[in-house]
Amino acid sequence: MGKYDNHPMAVISETLFPVVSNVKINLYLKEIASVVGIRKSLTFHMARHTFATTVTLNNGVPIETVSKLLGHKKISTTQIYARVLEDKLSKDMIDLQKILNGKDELKLINK
Repeated sequence: MGKYDNHPMAVISETLFPVVSNVKINLYLKEIASVVGIRKSLTFHMARHTFATTVTLNNGVPIETVSKLLGHKKISTTQIYARVLEDKLSKDMIDLQKILNGKDELKLINK
């Protein structure tokens, strides 16, 4: 982090790290895609969707946390980015079933 202490863009934006524009990030993503042979057009917006769904929600991070990570004030905004994947839905229902089955077993033990 010390490397960026006096970086001009970090000083101007009053941030810990220099802020890069969406246009510049999209150019970098296009260059990376070209180098690694990805034919799909990658964008920063797409990266936010991927982060929200695949990286966070699909790995059990609560939507409230994802909302904060993305800088949203309302969870409804996050829900636009973080569509719930079918695999996640199935896993959540299986986990719920295990919890409910466990509670049924506890009721039987306590009788």
